[in-house]
Amino acid sequence: MSDNHEAQKDELLALSSIYDEDEFRRTESGREGEIHLCLELPSDFKLIVKEPTCVGYGISFLPSILSFYLPVDYPSSSAPVFTLSSKWLTGELITTLCKRLDELWEANKGNVVLFTWIQFLKEETLEFLGIHSPLEIQSTAGQSQGESIQKLAAEKSKPHELDPRAVQEVNPHTDILSHLLDFDEAQKQKVFDGKVFCCGICFSEKLGSNCLLFKECQHVYCKACMKEYFEIQIRDGKVQFLDCPEPECTSIATPAQVKLLVGEEEFARYDRLLLQSSLDRMEDVVYCPRKSCCTPVMVEHESTMGICPSCRYAFCTLCKRGYHALSQCIATAERQRL
Repeated sequence: MSDNHEAQKDELLALSSIYDEDEFRRTESGREGEIHLCLELPSDFKLIVKEPTCVGYGISFLPSILSFYLPVDYPSSSAPVFTLSSKWLTGELITTLCKRLDELWEANKGNVVLFTWIQFLKEETLEFLGIHSPLEIQSTAGQSQGESIQKLAAEKSKPHELDPRAVQEVNPHTDILSHLLDFDEAQKQKVFDGKVFCCGICFSEKLGSNCLLFKECQHVYCKACMKEYFEIQIRDGKVQFLDCPEPECTSIATPAQVKLLVGEEEFARYDRLLLQSSLDRMEDVVYCPRKSCCTPVMVEHESTMGICPSCRYAFCTLCKRGYHALSQCIATAERQRL
């Protein structure tokens, strides 16, 4: 029994040293926890949303969660008790992964296995399931995730034989596409924050966490230089010219980037002037509802669909969720009940 306890303690300590607090979480008892898995995708991997219009999104990371509990006789006799959850995989495909985790335990019985499971899920999930780019999904829950992924599920698992440990994390109000895009954006930012860059203005080397990246052109400047640059432009009323300082570069900072650097008063002025300028030139304008974007979007007359020119997110201008074509709109339904 003491050997099991020491093995568990050493395994959890090793996992804590490998993964940060966002990735590896455990209770005070130490015998149960969650591993927030981040699958790094091949370059040029795309998500495809075919309804109502075919739109492709470049993406680099996808999420899953492995929750575990370590029995007192693990690893000598019993395997960890676990659940595996995902928002983008079908229940059938998650079931297939659960069975593979069982096989890996049988092959390593008597030894700690959590790290082996994690490495498999992070590095081999796509190949094991035969998933390739483009991956077809639906923007909102309650609908199928596309013929291609359903076909894979049918090939990998018989219908209705779902493992109770396989959890498909969706509900009727979940905007799956928005969740996946926001997760991908957060992971890209995390990778960027850990790298070192040379500011193109002051030429000092700083971590990405202290820098700003213009996404369209990929030019990088330190936040201190960009804060001063933005504030001068805003005070002068030149809100349309918060562009990349690189000569002849036309990349524009997003409202979210501006808000991150300037004070509340400066951002309120920027927001007001930008909206007024947009309204003067466009028939109708809304903001992209993704928190990491917030770019102004021009909407055609009498249309309820907006497509963000920055992140390409297609959304309903009434309820601000993923565009649902002729399906019932939440905002419209609420007004009808009043």
